[in-house]
Order: sequence, then C-alpha cells, then structure tokens
Amino acid sequence: MTASARETDVNGSTPDLKRVMGPKLLLLFIVGDILGAGVYAVTGRLAGQVGGIAWLPFLVAFGVATLTAYSYLELVTKYPQAAGAALYAHKAFGVHFVTFLVAFTVVCSGITSASTSSGLLAQNLLIGLDEFLPGIPTGSTASLVTALLFMVLLAAINLRGVGESVKFNVVLTLIEMLALAIVIVIGFVAIGGGDADLGRITVFESPDDKGLFMAVTIATAIAFFSMVGFEDSVNMVEETKDPLRIFPKMMLTGLGIAVLIYVLVAISVVAVIPAGQILEPQNPEAGILLDVVRIGAPDLPIDRIFPFLTVFAVANTALINMLMASRLIYGMAQQDVLPRSLGRVLPQRRSPYTAIAFTTVLALALIIVVRTQSDSTIVAALSGTTSLLLLAVFTIVNVCCLILRRDPTPERAFRAPTVVPVLGAVFCAYLLGPWARLEADMIQYKIAGGLLAVGVVLWAITWATNRGVRAKRTGFRDIENLE
Repeated sequence: MTASARETDVNGSTPDLKRVMGPKLLLLFIVGDILGAGVYAVTGRLAGQVGGIAWLPFLVAFGVATLTAYSYLELVTKYPQAAGAALYAHKAFGVHFVTFLVAFTVVCSGITSASTSSGLLAQNLLIGLDEFLPGIPTGSTASLVTALLFMVLLAAINLRGVGESVKFNVVLTLIEMLALAIVIVIGFVAIGGGDADLGRITVFESPDDKGLFMAVTIATAIAFFSMVGFEDSVNMVEETKDPLRIFPKMMLTGLGIAVLIYVLVAISVVAVIPAGQILEPQNPEAGILLDVVRIGAPDLPIDRIFPFLTVFAVANTALINMLMASRLIYGMAQQDVLPRSLGRVLPQRRSPYTAIAFTTVLALALIIVVRTQSDSTIVAALSGTTSLLLLAVFTIVNVCCLILRRDPTPERAFRAPTVVPVLGAVFCAYLLGPWARLEADMIQYKIAGGLLAVGVVLWAITWATNRGVRAKRTGFRDIENLE
C-alpha cells in the first residue's frame, strides 16, 4: 500500500501510527497482557477440576499457545501490519465476509477479556475499600457500576495515545508481577515452614469422576484464558520499532516468563489452600489468590493491600485488550473492511479516537447484558467466551500459515517448522468442542454466538454502506500490495 493510500481517508489526510515500542516495552506489553486477569480468574477453577495438578493445564495450554505463537510470528514478520489475523485470513482465503468475521471475532475476544477484567477489578476494589471504609456498598449493583466506570476510565487513558498507554502498562506490569511474587513467596515460605503441603501437587482429583485425560482437557480449555495476550501484540506491530528483529524473541520470551510464573502460582495455591476451600473460595469472582494470602500469611496485613495490587494487575490486562481492539478496528477501517470513519486519528495525540469510542460502547453493553441476564458470574462466563473466540481464531491462523507458504518469505522473516501450524490447528480445533466444556459453561457458546450474530449484522451494514462507492474503492485491493 502506498503512503498516500495509508494517509488518506474520506475526509482528507490522517497521520500514521507512531512507532514508540522498543524490545523492552514490547516484552512488558506481552508479559503484562498474558499475566493479567487470567491467573486470578482461572487458577481456582483449575484446582477445582484436577486437584493438586493444577499446574499441568497451564503447561498444556502453554504448549498449544506456543504452537500458535510460531504461526503468528511467521505471519507478522511476513506481513507487518496492524490488522493481524484478519489480514492473514484475507490473504489466505480472499473472501470479504470471512475477513470481516475473523476481525470481529478478535475484537470481541479483546472486549470479552476486558469485560472479564472489569468484573475481577470491581470485586477486588470493593473488597479492598471495605477494609478501610466499612459499610460501603459491595453488592452486585455497586460491582456493576464500578465495572462500567472502569471501562470509561480505560477509554480516557487509551485516548491519550499508545505512547502514554504502554508506559502506563510498564507501571501496571511491575505491580502485577509484585502481586504474583507475593503469592509465590507466601506459598513457598509456608511450604518451608511446614504450614503447607507440597505433596498435594501430585494429587489428581476430579469432582465429576472424570478420567485424567478429560479432566485435563476441560482444565486446559479453562487455562487457555490465562495464556492469551501474545496475539494482542501483533496488532501493535505498526507502533513497534524494527518488528522483524524483535518480535520473535520478545513473544517467545514473554510466553516463557508467563508460564513459569503460572506454575509457581499454581503450586502455591494447591499447597497452601485445602482442597475443600479451593472448591468454595470466599469470593469466587474476586479470584483464589486473595485466599492464599489470607491463609498463608494470617499474621501479616498483606491481605488488606493485596486486593489493590490485584486491581492494578487486572487493569493492565483490560487496558491492553482495549488497546488491541481499538487498533484492530483502526486497521480494518484503513482497509475498508469497516467504514473509514472508524479509522480517524486525533491530529495531536495520534490515537484512533473513533475506534476507541466504538469498542468502549461494545464493552459497556456486554458487561450490562451478561451481568443482568446470565446466571453465571461475569468472570466465568466471559473468560470462557474469550478462550472460545480465540481458539477459533487460532485455528484459522494456523491454517492460514500453511496456505500462505505459497507467498515468498521476506529476508529476515521468521519461519516455523511445517509440523508446528499443523499441530496448532488440530489442538486448537479440539479445544473448541463441547467435550472441553463443563455443562455450566455451555453459556459461553451462546455469548459467542450472539456476538458473532452482531458481527454478521455489522458486516451487512458495512457492505451496504460501501456498495455505493465500489466504483472508487475495491475493498482490500490495497492489502495485496502490503510488504
């Protein structure tokens, strides 16, 4: 695509995105996104499904995620543009509807992940405030209002621009790692002092009498929510310095750091908390890690501070996901998959303000609908929906990686062994099935189906809008010339 094509929309010229992310910022971006809400949201559920071997689903999910990461690395270094999976789908299949649907699915995964984070954040914030301000409202209404206000705050931060947002991400990531370090240290100190049972980490227990294979399969589908995030960085490629050189190393390093921390956290949880209390945490929507702090260090006041550390950690995930969603909307608007009006950028801040407004409205609507209409907690319902949506996208990305081997590979571009995308596609497709879900989690299919139905409607509106200007625009013709 020429520079003039990239800089011109229906109302005149618009600036390109600014390349502000070096290797350190990118690594912190990836680690911060992977570590965020996932470990808080799913660790207790994993232990409830497989007992003491809760660390195993993390490792399996890491393996599946790494296979897909290799495919992403090959594609992003071959086509270093912000559109991500939707770009790969278009290049592989060349079908406008498929491209739009993939893009919308990725956007929805970011929004459902951010909405999950809002639920965790609201509960932990209210728990923390209740310690210092007894009697403040902490019920479902207060939690809903807090979650909605948080999403509005994220939009304001996002509007400040990616430079400020990723720098804020650095602060949040460091706080996030501090919170997890506290859990790990408390766990291992308790183990060393004889107040925790390390022997539990080899005990397999399934409440539904499932065999090891099926129990781990279900737990892996749950754990997959904790491994997502690396794909968000693909949509930041146009704001990254020298992506061909730094992307592969930073993505794989980030995944490795994340899984190591997850395994240590899982060991701390199952060693410190008796099995019965894992199955019935004091506040399921606030996550199980707060219980580790309360049980493992009852004589220390850390439990009064920890909810606030959790707030920062969860906010980090939500910020990155909303960054990703808005940048993907921006990328699609630049390619005429969505109306060009969604690709407008603030002249001074150079942030995609219309895309930010669009994704924020979707997030607010989703939080309200799920909170008021679903019997499941917002954390359980939307974390599983995020995994479901991304597993579908990852299956497609792995297939695209194989199909696009027909295109020449640029010099210095990353190339995965052929068997890697094959296995990635098979494993991701397998984890999509209902056999990888508990009966209570079937609502995730309904939420995902509803979101995709909205996507189909939006595609029809976009098609009708663009129909009148097809003589001037071909839709995706420029995308074929991207280098």
